[in-house]
Amino acid sequence: QVQLVESGGGLVQAGGSLTLSCAASGRTFSSGAMGWFRQAPGQEREFVAAISWSGTYYTDSAKGRFTISRDNAKNTGYLQMNSLKPEYTAVYYCATTRVIWASMAILKDGNEYDYWGQGTQVTVSS
Repeated sequence: QVQLVESGGGLVQAGGSLTLSCAASGRTFSSGAMGWFRQAPGQEREFVAAISWSGTYYTDSAKGRFTISRDNAKNTGYLQMNSLKPEYTAVYYCATTRVIWASMAILKDGNEYDYWGQGTQVTVSS
């Protein structure tokens, strides 16, 4: 059984940084793509970033601020977030899919992912 466990969330001031981690068990990260999504209160879940063998992809608000990466040896994915803004406050989820090579159009669709973590809260204060 595949399990994803996020960590690294917390409270940070605007302009600060956080690094989220996603530890996987039951599936090798390198066998598919990994994505990060977020959901703010009262809003729909939205795509943040994804990494696959075809490259890395970011939503516009994350470009230049966030960096997605993964350590295949540790079977762990990361989302380095810099220059955080209050509007980035949300629960952040990692997810994995068996898709190996795909465009952003596919990887930004949450329906493409078959396993999700429980989420980690990120709160950015102004």
